[in-house]
Amino acid sequence: MRNIFVTIILFMFCAIGSYSQSAEHFFDSDSKLDKAQLCDTLLKQAAVNLEKQQWDYALEKYGKVLEIDENNLAARYFRAYAHTKLRHYDWAKSDYEDFLRIVPKHLEAQLGLAYIYEKLGKNRDAFDMYNRIVQQFPDSATAYAARAVYEQSNNLAEVALYDWEQAIRRSPDNTDYMISRVELLITLNRKEEAVAALDEMRKRGVPMGLLRQWYKTYSH
Repeated sequence: MRNIFVTIILFMFCAIGSYSQSAEHFFDSDSKLDKAQLCDTLLKQAAVNLEKQQWDYALEKYGKVLEIDENNLAARYFRAYAHTKLRHYDWAKSDYEDFLRIVPKHLEAQLGLAYIYEKLGKNRDAFDMYNRIVQQFPDSATAYAARAVYEQSNNLAEVALYDWEQAIRRSPDNTDYMISRVELLITLNRKEEAVAALDEMRKRGVPMGLLRQWYKTYSH
């Protein structure tokens, strides 16, 4: 489930491509144009590394970009993501915080930082961050779903159920959200509501093959 929320769009700032030209070529000149070209090349190469889950290679390239331009938002954001994948949580926290000082209401960066707070055991900070995200993005299904995941993992089942319902209201065709709600209803021993939710999913066109296991386990 976590992949839904900490599912990051790797190409927000740059497109993936094939690059045969060596990045070191651009060090031959100190011009702003050459530095911009170098940063662009490194970012594109790092994007390829992220796609291939080569986190260390990506970190190296983002570090080079930030040596050239310490305010490069793409490098700062995706380096935080790569640090997260490598469980370098303190470093990820630093990069997310630096990014958010420049773009304070960036949804994905705030979600990333909230997740890092969880991993560092800063549960109060994490919960406060999720609450702020929902306040800033009241129309975002992702914001409610992320908070629901946190609440569910911290034994706040009833409030998590509310957030799943809010997420589904904003993204009514999201099968993952609907299944998460069914799972939570089962955990709360609310069998009739769980079966009703499964029936509603069938009406919305969710394939029976996806729901059959739930019906077998909980509708008898």
